[in-house]
Amino acid sequence: MPRSLSGVEMRKRQAAHIEGPPQAPGQPRPNTCCLCWCGCCKCLWNEDRMEGSEHQTCTKMDSIEATEEQHPSLEEVVSWARSFEAMMRSLEGREIFREFLRSEYSEENLLFWMACEELKKETNPAVVDERARIIYEDYVSILSPKEVSLDSRVREGINQNLAEPSNLMYEEAQLQIYTLMHRDSFPRFLNSSVYRDLLANRRRSCLDT
Repeated sequence: MPRSLSGVEMRKRQAAHIEGPPQAPGQPRPNTCCLCWCGCCKCLWNEDRMEGSEHQTCTKMDSIEATEEQHPSLEEVVSWARSFEAMMRSLEGREIFREFLRSEYSEENLLFWMACEELKKETNPAVVDERARIIYEDYVSILSPKEVSLDSRVREGINQNLAEPSNLMYEEAQLQIYTLMHRDSFPRFLNSSVYRDLLANRRRSCLDT
């Protein structure tokens, strides 16, 4: 069996996926995902957000753990293999995906994405300021053990926006991490024992009924 990747090695590999080849000055950045980032149609990746809010950025994922255990149907579990977007819209899908990411030392990517979702819903300037700085300290600062992999251009933009935080200041960084999870982590998730065991259990349940 291949040896498990350490957190440091996983971060380096993910950083390589983000940075990509250098671009010539003036050239537009290519689309990073097959979803509707161009705005040609309504993208669903940021819909179905969970309700409620707390001060800690990881509260939403903690609330998932506190929720009564859910049992997704076979049809829903199968649909995740066809669509990362569908899995991310599913409460149970995000919970299972988080379990897998934890095994790869990259759980912070999903936690960051969730924290940004909550920030985008906030309208109180004082709360926006507080949460924006918490997200920075937890996921962007190079001193944080949960730092996510962002390219230098996006990171510099965040540093500039910290002077006047807004609820959309992490939107580009959130998209970058979403795309990273989609392209890098999701294919391995579908081949992992976490997903395969769940799929097998759902199939057995259908046969038993």
